[in-house]
Amino acid sequence: MLKRRNQKPRWARPNNYSDDVHSTWLMQEMLYYLHFCLMSSILGHGNSRAFKKEKEGGCPPPPQVEKRTWGSRLPGEAADGGRGAPVVARLTGPRLEHPLLKAPPEAPGGSRAALRFPNRTEARLRLAPRVLQPEDRRRPPWKHVRAASGRLPNAVKALALSKAGRGLHTPGAGTRARSPALHPGRQPGRDHRAGAEAPSPGRAPLARAAVARATGAAPAADPPRETRYRSPLAGSDRRGHGGSHDVLLPEQENDAKLRGLAAPSNLSMNQTLEGHSGSVQVVAWNEQYQKLTTSDQNGLIIVWMLYKGSWYEEMINSRNKSVVRSMSWNADGQKICIVYEDGAVIVGSVDGNRIWGKELKGIQLCHVAWSTDSKILLFGMANGEIHVYDNQGNFIIKMRLSCLVNVTGAISIAGIHWYHGTEGYVEPDCPCLAICFDNGRCQIMRHENDRNPVLIDTGMHVVSIQWNHTGSVLAVAGSQKVVTQDKDVNTVQFYTPFGEHLGTLKVPGKRMSALSWEGGGLKIALAVDSFIYFANIRPDYKWGYCSNTVVYAYTTPDRPEYCVVFWDTKNNEKYVKYVKSLISVTTCGDFCILATKADESHPQEEDETETLGAMFVLVLCNSIGTPLDPKYIDIVPLFVTMTKTHVIAASKEAFYIWQYRVAKKLMALEINQITRPRREGRERVYHVDDTPSASVDGVPDYSKAIQGTRDPICAITASDKTLIVGRESGTIQRYSLPNVGLIQKYFLNCRAYRLSLNCNSSRLAIIDISGVLTFFDLDSRAMDSTGQQVIGELLKLERKDVWDMKWAKDNPDLFAMMEKTRMYVFRNLDPEEPIQTSGYICNFEDLEIKSVLLDEILKDPEHPNKDYMLNFEIRSLRDSRALLEKVGIEDASQFIEDNPHPRLWRLLAEAALQKLDLCTAEQAFVRCEDYQGIKFVKRLGNLQSEAMKQAEVVAYFGRFEEAERMYLDMDRRDLAIGLRLKLVDWFRVLHLLKTGSGVADDSLLEQAHNAIGDYFADRQKWLNAVEYYVQGRNQERLAECYYMLEDYEGLESLASSLPENHKLLPDIAQMFVRVGMCGQAVTAFLRCNQPKAAVDTCVHLHQWNKAVELAKSHNMKEIGSLLARYASHLLEKNKTLEAIELYRKASYFFDAAKLMFKIADEEAKKRAKPLRVKKLYVLAALLVQQHQEQVKSAQRGKAGGESSEAASALAGFLEEEVLPTAGRFTDSAWRGAEAYHFFVLAQRQLYEGYVDTALQTAFHLRDYEDIIPAVEIYSLLALCACASRAFGTCSKAFIKLESLETLSSEQKQQYEDLALEIFTKHTPKDNRKSELDSLLEGGEGKLPTCVATGRPITEYQFWMCSVCRHCVHAQEISSCAFCPLCHSAVGRWRNH
Repeated sequence: MLKRRNQKPRWARPNNYSDDVHSTWLMQEMLYYLHFCLMSSILGHGNSRAFKKEKEGGCPPPPQVEKRTWGSRLPGEAADGGRGAPVVARLTGPRLEHPLLKAPPEAPGGSRAALRFPNRTEARLRLAPRVLQPEDRRRPPWKHVRAASGRLPNAVKALALSKAGRGLHTPGAGTRARSPALHPGRQPGRDHRAGAEAPSPGRAPLARAAVARATGAAPAADPPRETRYRSPLAGSDRRGHGGSHDVLLPEQENDAKLRGLAAPSNLSMNQTLEGHSGSVQVVAWNEQYQKLTTSDQNGLIIVWMLYKGSWYEEMINSRNKSVVRSMSWNADGQKICIVYEDGAVIVGSVDGNRIWGKELKGIQLCHVAWSTDSKILLFGMANGEIHVYDNQGNFIIKMRLSCLVNVTGAISIAGIHWYHGTEGYVEPDCPCLAICFDNGRCQIMRHENDRNPVLIDTGMHVVSIQWNHTGSVLAVAGSQKVVTQDKDVNTVQFYTPFGEHLGTLKVPGKRMSALSWEGGGLKIALAVDSFIYFANIRPDYKWGYCSNTVVYAYTTPDRPEYCVVFWDTKNNEKYVKYVKSLISVTTCGDFCILATKADESHPQEEDETETLGAMFVLVLCNSIGTPLDPKYIDIVPLFVTMTKTHVIAASKEAFYIWQYRVAKKLMALEINQITRPRREGRERVYHVDDTPSASVDGVPDYSKAIQGTRDPICAITASDKTLIVGRESGTIQRYSLPNVGLIQKYFLNCRAYRLSLNCNSSRLAIIDISGVLTFFDLDSRAMDSTGQQVIGELLKLERKDVWDMKWAKDNPDLFAMMEKTRMYVFRNLDPEEPIQTSGYICNFEDLEIKSVLLDEILKDPEHPNKDYMLNFEIRSLRDSRALLEKVGIEDASQFIEDNPHPRLWRLLAEAALQKLDLCTAEQAFVRCEDYQGIKFVKRLGNLQSEAMKQAEVVAYFGRFEEAERMYLDMDRRDLAIGLRLKLVDWFRVLHLLKTGSGVADDSLLEQAHNAIGDYFADRQKWLNAVEYYVQGRNQERLAECYYMLEDYEGLESLASSLPENHKLLPDIAQMFVRVGMCGQAVTAFLRCNQPKAAVDTCVHLHQWNKAVELAKSHNMKEIGSLLARYASHLLEKNKTLEAIELYRKASYFFDAAKLMFKIADEEAKKRAKPLRVKKLYVLAALLVQQHQEQVKSAQRGKAGGESSEAASALAGFLEEEVLPTAGRFTDSAWRGAEAYHFFVLAQRQLYEGYVDTALQTAFHLRDYEDIIPAVEIYSLLALCACASRAFGTCSKAFIKLESLETLSSEQKQQYEDLALEIFTKHTPKDNRKSELDSLLEGGEGKLPTCVATGRPITEYQFWMCSVCRHCVHAQEISSCAFCPLCHSAVGRWRNH
């Protein structure tokens, strides 16, 4: 049964006891007070800040929460008795030297930790030590705290580090220790430091961990290699029963330059949590809810919660039948799964509710893990099997363990860790489930059913595994047999998710039991015996530095790509790019190379690569991340370096050289548009075993890249004239650039991990796989052991634990290196005093080192802070400045003479200028080759006034306000104005011009107003800009401001104020055109004598009438062609109606009619509404008639000789049209209108009940089968005949329908069935002879038809429309106002 631990103690509570929070509170107050009195007497009332704080503020009340039951017992379990809240105290005051704290004895094994690293070239991570600095001698680096105790030295069996670095949870074993006050005679002992380390083969990306014990003794000058934490009472007499574990809190100082791993850290005790009665064996941390879950050897489970800075027992559960073997919180911290050794499983929620419980019969459990989505549970069995269950406890499948193929004997699971993906993945579909066995076999899977897992054989006895916080590094802890030693060596192996070995860490001690990563992945804690070892991690970030820009990459959980940030540290601006499958980032000068895998979804252009299926791409970018030029290559860019002119990428077998070119004056868009064929000889590929002869090759031959080699490439570097390639055997090959030729081969006794050339390519720095830095002189000549002269010499300087270095760009003898957490600067291989920092070196130039705290930046990569950029001055610069300030120029000059550097000479020149020592200043400027400085000194020498010289010097050093005051004091306002003009400070120039006496220069005043107007306009403050442009009479920029402000009235008034033919009028007219103001634009164009532009504007703005008027008034004959071209443009865009309107307004009636007729036909085919189709045909016919009238009037005008010039032009356009053709087209249009008119009329008459009239109208439709589908005509005719009971006519209509070939057999059958149904009831004969039949029989079928009724017109008097020429009965037209067919107005009657 789950119970609250903040209730009354178990020993004072009966079984039927109910919760009494108030009683608990009183008991805790009493215990706190008694404990405080006891500790105050021991510590002298001041050594414990926590007790003092508790005394002043009182004990915080326990959290008021409800009882929770997710740990309720399973069937058959015994109930657990309650336990009271423990007495807790914060022991953060005394340090190691306090006599209360007992120092640990000598570590087993005695000597220093040996760090071994494997022979792997794909390593991307490095370990660096925690180092004790000189200032740390006043105190040890970690505060010593109380640990759990027992009869034997306390063994740390499990670790849990919180993600946010909140604390380290260390469970203890055995019984509770007696109070330290009972052993006053014990004095702190002194630990022996670890001894020398042994180098190991292989590349060490994770390398350089150092471990040092924290004891009461002051550390020696040579810092230890490990940081340990252990019980101060280990080995003392222990009595009593109980259990405890500690929560340790790392604390760091807030010095800006000592952030990260270099910051002095103190491991203080947050609180000792006492409540377990046996050895704590399982610890689980809930990051989301900041809760700690622990379990001991008796099966007691306690959930601890943090409340007001103190830890309290929130929930407990004790199951006496078995012991807990594993606990796991899911990814969101909502659920916990607890497995017992006897097969019992409990799943509970974070708020204490039990979700489900189950007993797996006959199974001995030892491990559990949640899947990323919390839908799967993995249970590890004691026999090595792993079973897959769903989140409700239902068995799914037994996991296939490929790593145990051909393995015999008993095995057990060492660890299961499923990375939850909360920080994103290294790559899409990245393996994240790690399973490792005690025999060293390990498999990493993408999911629980992965049939192709990554298999690893670590070759050691494994005890614990864990992913880091990003899932990019898997740490495997255990022991390994060493041939040269009789005992096993504690070892930690590091792997990528793809099985690449990153490094090996050797740890002293007898037995390692657990490991845990720090939340940020920069430290790792190792539980060895009764000690905790801490190792610093130096990640090999994907980063670079170019043109004051830090480029760094990181992953996020919401995107599969890498997020690459280009952070401009000068302006504190950042530009973000997203790159898929990023391999590396390389920088040089102003540019950056991003090496990535080729995106298969974006095919390559033919001119980009001559080889199909290139797998990788090198993207050249500028300092803001704009891609300038991509190059597709077929070799794996494991190693990339670049110079100001070349990019070199190397795989293990070959290297690719690309001589890139960038036009700096072109914009990025223009750069991307430049085609760069590959046949220029700027790209070459060489095999590492080849011997190139410095000849320029043609197209790169990638077939060389697939040829193997026995000695692979392990590192490369390059300068402007030299390329260095390092090989795994220790061979160094030197090539010339830009024409690649093999110059020399050198042989070293180490395998290079990183290479770097100095600025004149005379010396090579080598960092090997063990972190040892050595130097090689490439040009020196020495005698070898055989007495022969050889080129190249290995220098004597050697440094260990080096993880970064950078040569100075302007001095071949200067370099900076990072050793552990210190930066050393060397001049001629002599070191300066170290600088404590953990920054990555960006740049070394002008005796200043710029570094960046990448560890801090990547904690919040979206918000980089300028405080993380650090600048360090080397000793010579600091000493020179101190000599100049405290001693004098002469002594400083001698010092700089002995240590020459342009920066120092410039510093001397500036100091001499301050004192007006022009001779020394000139000599110093000459030495630093500063021509501008020499000219400045010469100009000072020509000045007679000392005050004038001083003012010029003050201005030279940038103290412009002071210089201006000095000029004004000398009554030289002109010089003050000249100074501000040089600084382009127009505001100050204007102020000086206005406040000065006398008349100011009008031209300069206008220039100042215009410059200030430009200042506001550049910042889009248009109102302010208008004010100054008006005063500066800058009409051009004033027009732009009016336009941006949308002040078109002001723009119009400005245009009217300009004289005619002013150069600004066309620009103003174009502004009006852009906003659609046709009248204002035409006025402006006409004022500058551009009538054609005015007509074009009218055409563009659809002002056709105005365009025609302008064309006529200015005698422009090409207006017709312009309109025709625009109509064609509309037709191309399927704007047919707009084109018809254009043709109609331009009097192109025939073209408009053809388009209208085309639309009518299309609408008829679409089965549109008949009335709409009729109207379209009528409009087409009316346009044809207008065309005919136009042609006739044009011909009459030509015959009369009185036509205007415009009419003559129009007649010329239309004279090719033939009237008979138009007539035939007119008949077709009117015929279509008639067809749909009678079709609509017959249906209207039928619905209104005039069935006989409807039948007569429907008879006319038989003549329009070419316009209306026959099936619709005869269907309507059959319907009207049936309604009029003319079944004979109806029968003929059905016969016609059944004979139509356009109908399908099913439709014909339907008509037959309908006819059968009708004519079985009615005889297919007409009952009466209609008037229509008599007319048809009498040969009067050619009579005109009334378009109002559909009946033939037999009278002699009828009405005919003057437009469409159709007739209507006289008695019908009297009630109509418009023609029934064409809808034109009814005029006078016409008798026929």
